[in-house]
Amino acid sequence: VQLQASGGGLVQPGGSLRLSCAASGRMFIINRIGWYRQAPGKQRELVATITSSGSTNYADSVKGRFTISSDSTRTTVYLQMNSLKPEDTAVFYCFANAWSSSRRSDYWGQGTQVTVSS
Repeated sequence: VQLQASGGGLVQPGGSLRLSCAASGRMFIINRIGWYRQAPGKQRELVATITSSGSTNYADSVKGRFTISSDSTRTTVYLQMNSLKPEDTAVFYCFANAWSSSRRSDYWGQGTQVTVSS
């Protein structure tokens, strides 16, 4: 399973960005897909995920500001980020837990930089 992320960039505090991630490959089923982030000097942390049934999970720090959504197959996922803060600055990674070749595995996309600064 390959994950292709896009949509990062530089935005002022209070601004918005929308990240996209598309999953591709042969014969796979998404179990859970979403976003993690890693700020300089910090560990990678969960931002938001959505399961195959549509259940969502958010980090407390982004609740009410970020919204995760996807298409019905969960192969394309979006992260709408509003009211961005400087502390949201990080490399955002698309993540998927998926069934492929009778195995359930974790997959990671390349990171996309989000910088919140005036």
